[in-house]
Amino acid sequence: MSLCIGCMREIADNVICPHCSFDNTKQQTAPLLPYGTVLEKRYIIGKEVEINSESTRYIAFDRENSDRVYIREFLPAGYISREPMKASVYVDQSRKEVYEKLLTDFEKLFTFLSTISDMSAMNEIYTIFRANNTCYVVEKCEEVISFEEYIAHKGGHIEWEDARPLFMPVISLLETLHKNGYGHYAISPSNIHITRSGKALLFGFASIGARKTGSLLKPQLISGCAAPEQYENNFPIDAITDIYGFMATLFFALTGSLPANAKERITNGVLLMNTNTVKRLPPHVVTALASGLQVKRENRITDFIELRSQLSVAPAVKAIQDEISRTASMANVNKPKKKRHGMSPLSVGIIVFVATLAISMAIGFAVLGAMYPETPQSTEPTGSASSEETNPPPVTEAGWTGPTLEDYKGEDYDTVSKFLLQEYNITTYKQAYTDSRDGYSDDIDEGCIISQNLAKGTPIDVESGMVIVFKVSKGSLETELPNVKDMTLSAAATKLANMGFTVYTDPTGEHSDEIATGNVIGYRDYEAGDEVAPNTEIYLVLSLGKEEKTN
Repeated sequence: MSLCIGCMREIADNVICPHCSFDNTKQQTAPLLPYGTVLEKRYIIGKEVEINSESTRYIAFDRENSDRVYIREFLPAGYISREPMKASVYVDQSRKEVYEKLLTDFEKLFTFLSTISDMSAMNEIYTIFRANNTCYVVEKCEEVISFEEYIAHKGGHIEWEDARPLFMPVISLLETLHKNGYGHYAISPSNIHITRSGKALLFGFASIGARKTGSLLKPQLISGCAAPEQYENNFPIDAITDIYGFMATLFFALTGSLPANAKERITNGVLLMNTNTVKRLPPHVVTALASGLQVKRENRITDFIELRSQLSVAPAVKAIQDEISRTASMANVNKPKKKRHGMSPLSVGIIVFVATLAISMAIGFAVLGAMYPETPQSTEPTGSASSEETNPPPVTEAGWTGPTLEDYKGEDYDTVSKFLLQEYNITTYKQAYTDSRDGYSDDIDEGCIISQNLAKGTPIDVESGMVIVFKVSKGSLETELPNVKDMTLSAAATKLANMGFTVYTDPTGEHSDEIATGNVIGYRDYEAGDEVAPNTEIYLVLSLGKEEKTN
């Protein structure tokens, strides 16, 4: 069985994976595990799918169960090295004591997580083991999409009634973590994935040292989601910190954008929200967002019981209203009308509750009110891109003197991605395509940027980094087939796969006096120069060499 290193699915004799387009001639570079490494005589290691300052997660294949899994490897940046094509990690003797402490913390965290794998928002952990002078965690691998992709498919945001069943199980998971002395501290859209059944799973776990400034590990803080205290050296972080990240992610789900970086918000504490968004959200949710995203910890929601209560206040109000109606009906039926000069304890309680709620709502609207002019909501077009597709409108930040983003439309994605990472510590992702025709453009060359999720002029947080999602062009919808005659199968398949075609070999082949055995004669169903839509299945005819003549 031949497996694609990129997705661990069968690919037969293909070099370029027909499922994920991964080039299986590539090699993984140190300090990551080499492709094809076998752990415990069982798990075949593939490409990395997630990296933080403490560990790396790979796609892998479990030979015993014939199933795909994730394997997370403890690989703390700055503490280890690994020779090319070797599995064992090397730790400098001077850092060995610190390394062992970090390794123990990592193992303890994931051992605990394995005990709560049955929680709805927790991905299942199968086993944990040590090898190669480090530690590995084997996790379930199921079909998921990123939360950013999920929100994009929903039109850029979701309503509260859709968000509620996704986020409430995450609150339960966080509550369990903190009751047992652990936390997440990196809750963000990039660390939530949605399963095919519509369930939210929380990923991106790391020990506390990777989530705050001034610790033994280089912190990986997500701009817009990291709480203000995570930027302060050795400041204690706790449940209040995770509540900030949780509410920032909920804010993203409901509005389509993240709050401004917490360090920027410290000066004024303002949380901006479009007027249209405020109008369509339930008042108690607006109030909870305002409370959960307070930059001053003493003003923030303090625990998950309170968080759940604030997000669930609407049903409580309805229950009180129902009780009022029921009591009034009973009174009308059973008792004659008479004047009352006082108020019952129930009435006093109701008034106090409603008054308190009204005050909280007023605070929420004061903080989140109409900071932007009311504008019609827009939806992102799907299908083939045109010259009308634009990036977000320019933004400005009063008083900002640091670097800002440019409009990268039309520029080569790989070049821009490398530049942003090296110069500004910015991580970039390619936006998922919504359908088989999405991403093609007659105006933007293949591999160049069509649009970006953060507008020109957005301040760049160099110290903490940020994440930008680009839509990248797949070229013209109709592509001219190149001449692949006499090319090797690997070279031809790579060339065509990079153009967006799914490549197969014709099982019969042909004899040829000109083309060397195994090289490409041509196309089975097309001629070089034909205009063909990407994603078309292309069959290459291979040479069987000279035909032997019989007397």
